Amino acid sequence: MLHILFHWYVLNNLTYNTISLSAHVNVGIVNGREAHYRPYMVSIQLNKQHICGGFLISAQWVLTAAHCWNSRCQSLTVVVGALDLRKSNIWNHIGVKHCIPHLQSSTRPYRNDIMLLMVSNCAHTTCSKQYGTANRVCSVMGWGRQWTNGSPSARLLEAKVLIENKQKCHYGWGDEYIDSQMICVFGSGGSCEYDSGGPLVCGGTAVGITSFGDLSNCNSRLKPNVYTKISAFLPWIKKNMRYVK
Repeated sequence: MLHILFHWYVLNNLTYNTISLSAHVNVGIVNGREAHYRPYMVSIQLNKQHICGGFLISAQWVLTAAHCWNSRCQSLTVVVGALDLRKSNIWNHIGVKHCIPHLQSSTRPYRNDIMLLMVSNCAHTTCSKQYGTANRVCSVMGWGRQWTNGSPSARLLEAKVLIENKQKCHYGWGDEYIDSQMICVFGSGGSCEYDSGGPLVCGGTAVGITSFGDLSNCNSRLKPNVYTKISAFLPWIKKNMRYVK
């Protein structure tokens, strides 16, 4: 049993709480193992179909990737605390009130790939000003494809990964990779399609948001998976959580 303590930091008057979350760490996504009890994990769904991952950062806010945004925001729901999406109950399906993608977000190339979803009250968890350092062991999780062009997983899967150094990130992605707002990782398992928006967790702290990778070769060694660096967007998160009611 691993006790994960998610830390809420005070930054520019953004006040966080702390909560201890207990979790088994059976690791795995591509080459992953089933995860156990991740109450902060969210499945973002359209017409009861999983389209992206996300994670709670407060009782009413979910953090995810901007490219998960759908123009019919109010038709989205989030499923909270489910391990197996086939067995989720009506009580953990929660409506989305507002979608707030970063106004400068884009794809091809990916930029500012971050979005807040305002939902009905859920549970408390975390966000952090920390960010990953090279060779640090972290984990990623989601309900995405289990191999390139493979089927998505109904069960929440988790995989251990290592933070790559900046040189390898730039070697794989060139100018698409931006140090100031991205982290890239590699491991024996990793993210694939439909894992977008899920968290990169290092030392019990969410430090990244699943953003992009090589869809023609999921978990590629040459093109490491890339995550939005949460620390780069804390002022943006604070501003939108404060003013949107």
